[in-house]
Amino acid sequence: MGTSLTPEFWERFTILLIAAVGVTIVLVAALDALAGWLLRRRAGRTPPRRLRPRGTDHRTIVHS
Repeated sequence: MGTSLTPEFWERFTILLIAAVGVTIVLVAALDALAGWLLRRRAGRTPPRRLRPRGTDHRTIVHS
């Protein structure tokens, strides 16, 4: 049982394809903007301070 692809099918296919491409472009742009915002937000923060334990400011002399 073969079916032919009618002009109505191609019209709906074209509309759905254009809609899908449009949604994809908008979604990618939104995710890209969100990623950029997160990177800028993270870059503005100061890195956490690393506390060194006491007594590690000197070098240990090793005799061989």
